[in-house]
Amino acid sequence: MRGSDTYIESLFTMRTLEDFVPADHPLRPIRRMVNAALLSMQDKLSGMYADPLKGGRPSIAPEKLLRAMLLQVFYSIRSERQLMEQTQYNLLFRWFIGLAMDDDVWVPTVFSKNRERLLTHDAMVEFFNLIVEQADAHDLLSGEHFSVDGTLIQAWAGHKSFVPKDDSDHDSGRGSPPHNDHGDFKGQTRRNTTHESSTDADARLYCKGDNASRLRFMGHALTDNRHGLVVNAIVTRADGHAEREAAKVMIHDAHQAACEPKAEITLGADKGYDAKEFIDALHDMNVTPHVAQNTAGRRSAVPEAIAATPEYAISMQKRKRIEQVFGWAKTIGHMRQVMVRGLQRVDQMFVLTMAAYNLTRMRTLEKIRLQIA
Repeated sequence: MRGSDTYIESLFTMRTLEDFVPADHPLRPIRRMVNAALLSMQDKLSGMYADPLKGGRPSIAPEKLLRAMLLQVFYSIRSERQLMEQTQYNLLFRWFIGLAMDDDVWVPTVFSKNRERLLTHDAMVEFFNLIVEQADAHDLLSGEHFSVDGTLIQAWAGHKSFVPKDDSDHDSGRGSPPHNDHGDFKGQTRRNTTHESSTDADARLYCKGDNASRLRFMGHALTDNRHGLVVNAIVTRADGHAEREAAKVMIHDAHQAACEPKAEITLGADKGYDAKEFIDALHDMNVTPHVAQNTAGRRSAVPEAIAATPEYAISMQKRKRIEQVFGWAKTIGHMRQVMVRGLQRVDQMFVLTMAAYNLTRMRTLEKIRLQIA
C-alpha cells in the first residue's frame, strides 16, 4: 500500500541529541579524546578571560569554540558563515559542539572575534600537545624514530598587494593602491627585501616546484615513525633555509622529551636536508641522520656507514608517511591556502589542523586495536 505524503510534527519529543548519533559514529571516540584534552586545559582557558566577579557579558564557551573549529577542519567547511549555517540544522554538529536542540547558533562575526582569543593565547599549541600526550599514553609513539618535512602554504594575499616597502599608500596604512596601479608588474624586479604584502606583511614571495612565485608561508611537521602521528608542527616565513632550521628546533625538542636521554634518536628526511651544516648539527644533538643522499653532481653529507644500515632503509620507507599528513591537511583541512593572515594566526591554524589529523589517525588505530583484541 502506498504511504501518504503527510507531515505531522509532534508537540513534544522525549529524544535527546545523543539518540540521533549512532553508537559507532567515528566522531564519538574523537569527542572523548577532545574532551579529555579540554579538561586538562581549564586553567589555560580560564586565564584567557576576565574575572567573572568583575561582570561583563559571557562569551562563547572556549570548549565549544574549539570543538566547532575542529568540525570545520574535519568536514572541510570553508568559512565561519557556512559553519554556523550547518550547525543550525545539523544535529550531529550540535551534539559534537555541545549545543542543545533549541540553543541559538552564534553570529559568524561573533564566532570569528571569539576565535581570535584562542589564536592569540596559543590555545591550539597546548591542545595539540595534550593530544600528543594522549597518543604517548596509549603507546602509539616510539619516541625515538622521527621524520621531518616541510610544505608550502599559500597566503591569503594576492600579487597586487605585493608593493614596494617605501610606497606612500602602503606606509600610510591606506592598503592596496587604487585603480590597480600595481596590477601590471611584468618586467619589474620584485624581491622580499624591497617589497612586502600590504595585506599580510609576514607572507613571502617564494617559488618552488611549480615554478610559480606566490605569497606563501612554510609549514613544517615532525612525525613519529611508529604510526605516522605528528609530534611537532610549526609555521615559518618561506625561504630556502626554513626547512632545515625548523627541523633543528623540532628534533631538539623531541630529543629533550625522550623518555631515555641516552636513547638513539633517528631523523628521516628527503634530499633537501642533505647539507653538511644540518648533518653536523644532528650529530651535535646526538641524532642519527637518516637523510636521503643527494649525489646529483655532488657528494652527500650523510656518511656511507649510516646509509648502509638496515635502520636507514626502514627510515627511508617510513618518512614517506609524512606526505599523507600534508595531503590530508591541504585537501581536508583547507591548508593549501590559509584563510587567516599573520604568521602567528597561520601557525595556530596549522597546529590545529595537525591535531585534527592526529585525532582521526588515533581513532583509526583504536578501532584496529579493538578488532584485534
